[in-house]
Amino acid sequence: MISTGRAIIIIVVVAVCTIITRAIPFILFGGKKEVPKRILYLGRVLPSAVIGALVVYCLKGIDVTTAPYGMAEFISICLVAVLHAWRRNALLSIAAGTVCYMVLIQIVF
Repeated sequence: MISTGRAIIIIVVVAVCTIITRAIPFILFGGKKEVPKRILYLGRVLPSAVIGALVVYCLKGIDVTTAPYGMAEFISICLVAVLHAWRRNALLSIAAGTVCYMVLIQIVF
């Protein structure tokens, strides 16, 4: 258990760091400054790279040699892919995939 004073200090430090990291892009690229091409490139490629890394991380522990052979994960991934291709709504895709996975592992498998 930490003291109240220490908890307040931690909250203030986290809040200040969050504000600074949110303000840096506006300070560097705000106004009439042109955004560098490298930053624009990273803005295009990083989201896909991060999603790919998260998918690999989430699927690394699946044992396809024992029942249910990763079926809950496979079904949920297919649902996310189909929903995202259909509606192009990341929040809907992620929420539906999460709900589907939780229902499958808690009730079905």
